[in-house]
Amino acid sequence: MSEIRYDRLHDTHVIIAPERLHRPDFTLKKSESVTKGECPFCEGNEAMTPKEIFAIRSSESFANAIGWQSRVVPNLYKAVAIEASHQHHTDSFSYWDGFGAHEVIIDTPLHHLSMSNWSHAESVAWFKTLRQRVADLRRDHRLTYISLFKNEGSDAGATLEHSHTQLIALPLIPKHQRDLNRRERDYFELHHHALIESILRDEENHRIRMIESQGEFSAFCPYASGYPFEVMISSQKCVGEIDTLSDDSIEQLSILLLSIIQKMRLQLGEFAFNLSISTPPLGEDIGVCEAHRLVIRILPRIYRFGGFEVSSEMLINPVAPELAAKLLRGEKHG
Repeated sequence: MSEIRYDRLHDTHVIIAPERLHRPDFTLKKSESVTKGECPFCEGNEAMTPKEIFAIRSSESFANAIGWQSRVVPNLYKAVAIEASHQHHTDSFSYWDGFGAHEVIIDTPLHHLSMSNWSHAESVAWFKTLRQRVADLRRDHRLTYISLFKNEGSDAGATLEHSHTQLIALPLIPKHQRDLNRRERDYFELHHHALIESILRDEENHRIRMIESQGEFSAFCPYASGYPFEVMISSQKCVGEIDTLSDDSIEQLSILLLSIIQKMRLQLGEFAFNLSISTPPLGEDIGVCEAHRLVIRILPRIYRFGGFEVSSEMLINPVAPELAAKLLRGEKHG
């Protein structure tokens, strides 16, 4: 029997419909094509990318050369540019000039096709790189929003196989994010604790959708998961901004994230997914940490959306999150 569930965090509804799991276009595994020729993100091919903005590298190495663990370069096909004018036009047709930042974080020098193959050291370097880039861009007061996201697999929008992450910073906050920020602030003012803290506490009390915890962070399948095997990682503690994460928190997150990705791969095989890391509005420091929590969201792209989802903006998920969490915990179904 299907259910229409309410997502308290995003103020949306989803339909959990296990019957649709048996549609003929549903597949858990999809082979990925392999690109040929030299990869611009592999170590030794630094000259094939724009000059690096930042890198974690050995002290003996030089910029734009070998010897790095993670590396950040401008996106060659950028959606916005930091060199553009910061101008908002408010004529009959309102628009901004294409100002912003669009960066590529090359996650690892090795040609890994999947995050599930990362070492712990690679995961730690990745988190530290994201922390530095957000901290750096926060100092540009023209920017108000940062999107951190990772597309793995062609079905998730990746155009290069080498594992990489993207960062887009904008002079405006998208409506969906503005609505979320407002709900988080309103909830905190009413209840004196964060909305995600309440959600996570309820999940930990019920246990059926919890997967694993590491230190102050927990991973669970959200009650109103819009995607099959969707996983969310967050904390009840006041961890609101990636650029303020301690090294200890990064160690905990690295262990937990790799464990979850590997559990998902065990159940789904090679799978495409989108991963996003929340960031509160830049320039807002009053109550942001208290109302906001760092959230990592992993969205497997193993199910095709159709006309209903597009027209209604309401997702149909054929895998109940209770079942997904059970399988990810390694328990047998049945």
